[in-house]
Amino acid sequence: MKLYEIELAHAAKVLVSDMFKIKEKETFIITADTGSNERVVNATAQSIYTYGGKPMIIWLASPKGVGKAADPDLPIDALSEALRNADAWIEFNNKWLLYSTPFERAFKDNKRLRYMNLVGMNEDMMIRLIGNVDTKLLKEFMIKVRDLTKASKNVKIKTIAGTDLKFENNPIHPFSCDYGEADKPGIHYLSGQIGWCPRFDTINGTIVFDGAIDPPLRMLREPVVLHIQRGRVIDIEGGAEAVEFKRWLENLNDPNMFRLAHICYGFNPGAKLTGNIVEDERIWGCTEWGLGYQSKEDAPPDGIMAVSHTDGICLNSSVWLDGTQLLDNGNVVHGELIEIASKLR
Repeated sequence: MKLYEIELAHAAKVLVSDMFKIKEKETFIITADTGSNERVVNATAQSIYTYGGKPMIIWLASPKGVGKAADPDLPIDALSEALRNADAWIEFNNKWLLYSTPFERAFKDNKRLRYMNLVGMNEDMMIRLIGNVDTKLLKEFMIKVRDLTKASKNVKIKTIAGTDLKFENNPIHPFSCDYGEADKPGIHYLSGQIGWCPRFDTINGTIVFDGAIDPPLRMLREPVVLHIQRGRVIDIEGGAEAVEFKRWLENLNDPNMFRLAHICYGFNPGAKLTGNIVEDERIWGCTEWGLGYQSKEDAPPDGIMAVSHTDGICLNSSVWLDGTQLLDNGNVVHGELIEIASKLR
C-alpha cells in the first residue's frame, strides 16, 4: 500500500466526478511534464476511466519558462490540435502552459473546453486542498465575498509586512470565483481563490511580497518591496531575492512585465505556505498580485500582452471595501461572513 493511496483516490473522485461532473465518453486530456507527480496523474486518469471518460495523458519535457516563455520548448502544433478536440483539460504541469500559445489556440477554437489549472499538484496537496474541503460551504462563502467586493468601488489593502495601497474596481471587468466547480466551458482553477482586474491606472502605493514569488523565486526568505504608480512597478527594493526578481523581469525585455495584471484573495481552508504557487495563492486571508500577461477576456478590451506572467503573495492581509473592513490580518471580520468562515476553518 502506497502512502495516502486511499485518500488520493477519494480526492481524484472529487475532482473528476464532483468538480468536473464528468459525462460518459468525454475526452479528458491530462498534461504533465517531467517535474509532475506521476501518482496524482495516474489516480486522476483512473478516476476518469472509472466514470466512463476517455483519459489521454500527455507527458512533456519541462519547458525552461512558463506561459508564452514556454513556447520554444513545446510541440506547439501537435499539442494545440489535441486540445482543440478535447472536452476537458486538467493541467498538472510544473511549468505551466496557462497563457501559452497552445492554451490560447485551444480557447479560441474549442468553445466546449473545460480547463482546470492544477500545476505542481502532489498527493498531500490534492488531499488537503480538494479531498478534504467542504466544497458546498466554501462556495456559499466565496460567492458572498465576491459579491461584496464586486459591489465596492474603492479598495484598500494593508499588511504588517508593509503593503499599503489603494485602487478602484472596474465594473466592466469580470470576477473569477473558484469554489470547486468545472462543469461549464471555460477556465477554472483550484478552489479557494477570487480574482479580478481593477482599474489599472488607479493602483498606487506599496506591495510587499512576504510569502512567495513564482517564477522565479518560489518561497521567500525575505520580503520583496514593489513601489506601484498607476498600476506599474516603478521600483523594487529588498535584499538578494529582490535583486534576483528585478533582474528576472528585466531580462524578459518586455515593459509589460512590470504591469500589475490582477489581484486575488486566498480562501482555501487547507492551504499552507509550501513554495507551490497554486497552493500559496490560496492561503486563507492572503492577497496575491500577478504581473505581466492578462487575457482580453479578463481585462477587456485589450488585456495585457506580455511574454510571461508571475505571481506574488502578501500574507495576513487587511482589506477594506468602501471603508468597511473585510479582513483583519487575514481573519474574516465582516459581520455577514464571520459565522460561515468559522465553520470552514
